[in-house]
Amino acid sequence: MTLRYLPDAGKLYGPEFARDPQAIYAAMRAQHGAVAPAEIAPGVEAHLVIGYQAAIDVLTNAAGVWIKDARAWQARLPDTPEAAAMVGMLGYRVNVLFADGAEHARYRKVIADCFGMIQPHKLRDLVIDVSDSLIRRFAATGSADLAGDFARQIPLRVFNRLLGRPDADSSALISALSDMMEADGDVGARGTEAYGRYIGELIEAKYAARGDDLTSWFIDHPAGLSPEEVLQHLILILGAGFEPMASLISNTISRMVSDDRYYNSLSNGALSTYDALLEVVRAEPSMANYGPYFVSRPTEFHGTWIQPGELVLVSYAAANTEPCDVPEELRSDGGAYVGFGAGPHRCPATDPALLIAMTAIERLTSHLSDLELTVPREELAWRPGPFHRSLAHLPVRFTPIRPDQPGESPWSAQHPSSSTPSDPISQPKSDDYATSAPWSS
Repeated sequence: MTLRYLPDAGKLYGPEFARDPQAIYAAMRAQHGAVAPAEIAPGVEAHLVIGYQAAIDVLTNAAGVWIKDARAWQARLPDTPEAAAMVGMLGYRVNVLFADGAEHARYRKVIADCFGMIQPHKLRDLVIDVSDSLIRRFAATGSADLAGDFARQIPLRVFNRLLGRPDADSSALISALSDMMEADGDVGARGTEAYGRYIGELIEAKYAARGDDLTSWFIDHPAGLSPEEVLQHLILILGAGFEPMASLISNTISRMVSDDRYYNSLSNGALSTYDALLEVVRAEPSMANYGPYFVSRPTEFHGTWIQPGELVLVSYAAANTEPCDVPEELRSDGGAYVGFGAGPHRCPATDPALLIAMTAIERLTSHLSDLELTVPREELAWRPGPFHRSLAHLPVRFTPIRPDQPGESPWSAQHPSSSTPSDPISQPKSDDYATSAPWSS
């Protein structure tokens, strides 16, 4: 696909964009307004929605022309490694992200029902267990890279257990998802292949022997998902639960330890972890540019003509931070920003996501209450990629704690081994699995 104004397209890849994406958004906004041409990889273009109202109009399908089926766009991609790498994130799959109408409603109900079976207090206990096991690895050293040692480990270990796989499998999954998310030519394609293989092995094991886990619930849901539909939804859930969650955790920690309003809150400050999380969702969302959309017919949208088969991405980061006449300190956006999307395709697992992130961060800061960055926040390095806003490293120092010191510590509670069966994560149930499910009533 070639946009007629490609020479003016803003590049959403490379070190310049990773270093200061807001400067790129500002330049695009000044030249093009609410919808701007963008290049998301060499030779791969998209319309980028950078205005807040325009983003709402797409996400809520205000004009009735927006669809999610990516196949027409995918057929027009150039035959290059860079384009192939985009397929992992944007290529059509039989899941809720790329479905419309009744099919979308069917898929979304499965997700809502299955996530609804997870008890919040069980999920919190699971996150505490995972968090403490990670903190024990570095707490006695006095320093850590909280991006790699903590934030990027939390969602994979939590979702591994929710889906029915042990912690031992998480290293391979981290590598596959990181390669896929960065969408860098052959590396992105390799990550996509490894990720699909990982999920395929999981599903094969669960079809052979069910468990008390999300995978089994998806298989047994009365909507009757096919094996391919189960596969594609688990790919989506784990992908959406990894990179955005990891970045939400690390971005929030980096703000808290570099801003006295939050740093003091580790003991007695005015702003909480929840405040910091919401500020990151607004001003620095983990998925900065995503929400792929297409039009069903030629459409003029906020001054830009869009044709069927042309990719449209929503820039949550640009839309949320669009300049307005109200000073930042007086804004009262509340939940009006679009960090979790909006409309029918809004993230269906917002509450579990915030619970996981908040629990992990509070567990970390309760054990290590004097965290500080080893470099100024403005000097932190960000990972390249068109979709995410993700720290490459989050180096911190703190007062070391030891297993034998008095008081509560990551070692003071008994934690079940990841190789032994954990407590059920769903509502208590009888021998008949379906009796406790929401679709059994």
